[in-house]
Amino acid sequence: MTNQPFTHLHVHTQYSLLDGAARLKDMFKACNEMGMTHVAITDHGNLHGAYDFFHQAKDAGVTPVMGIEAYLAPESRYHNKPVKWGAPHQKGDDVSGAGAYTHMTMWARNNTGLHNLFRAQSRASLEGFFRKPRMDRELLSEYAEGLMATTGCPSGEISTRIRLGQMDEAIKAAGEYQDIFGKETFFVEIMDHGIDIDRRARDGLMEISKKIGAPFVVTNDSHYTYEHESAAHDTLLCIQTGSNLSDPDRFKFDGSGYYLKSAAEMYAIDSSDAWQEGCRNSQLLIADRVDISGMFEPKNLMPRFDVPEGYTEVTWFREEVARGMARRFPGGIPEDRQKLAEYEMDTIIQMGFPGYFLVVA
Repeated sequence: MTNQPFTHLHVHTQYSLLDGAARLKDMFKACNEMGMTHVAITDHGNLHGAYDFFHQAKDAGVTPVMGIEAYLAPESRYHNKPVKWGAPHQKGDDVSGAGAYTHMTMWARNNTGLHNLFRAQSRASLEGFFRKPRMDRELLSEYAEGLMATTGCPSGEISTRIRLGQMDEAIKAAGEYQDIFGKETFFVEIMDHGIDIDRRARDGLMEISKKIGAPFVVTNDSHYTYEHESAAHDTLLCIQTGSNLSDPDRFKFDGSGYYLKSAAEMYAIDSSDAWQEGCRNSQLLIADRVDISGMFEPKNLMPRFDVPEGYTEVTWFREEVARGMARRFPGGIPEDRQKLAEYEMDTIIQMGFPGYFLVVA
């Protein structure tokens, strides 16, 4: 059923350095080819591509869903030591980044949300950096307005707790995040690339969805645009880790399908009610609720200068220049100097900078 609603909401672009290989122009071309009206950007721990993504998407007739796959500190963002939640024999299932961070997928619902994403991520870099720029519950609570979020990928806090057998902690964490973001804007994220780690937490995620009443959303952990780009992406990961393709123990993606699949491909992965609902929700409960009005609109950020009554910034600016010229040329202003001053004033006024020059003066 190719007309089924679906939006790719977990997408790593070329701005996920040495990790994402999806070039923006290719992404939007693929969306147009598949008839997808929306697509998200969720780069790892950064929003560097937001402006470029937003404008290229609009030019291509695709609605941009602005987001991030954020890194979260397992404790406070100020705690700069590894944290382990499991027993020694559970090392492979414990907090990712050798105990440094978990993951969470977030999107801006509107312009307020976009600015809150920028603010939260800036503070994650300035205050929470330990191997990666990390947010925490305190930051999320401060900047939750206008945001939507999920339980995250298999490296998220909730899935990690489930794999470690800590179901009570998983339910508690999911409830706390739902309280932060709101009941209508927090989702249980499920994905399936044919690998064990995607499926091991599935039963626990189903239970959490029932316990806290959070709807499902299906995502595909996309790192490139087309299926045939898998080998090129593997090479990119080798560059990132300083490995060789011939090394069987190198870091690589297990499973398959890390590209922008069609809606039909996504629905065909799993026939369960939860999966089918999650596919629909990606469009109907998330993408369709995004309001991009006001995002990246040009604004006059020049300072305002209080001018005397009867003047505007422009006329007062001209008065100030005239006084300065008279002071510098007490014997009379040479014609060429006056002509140059007029030219420079006209340029400054045309650029909207009189207030700036008055403040500096």
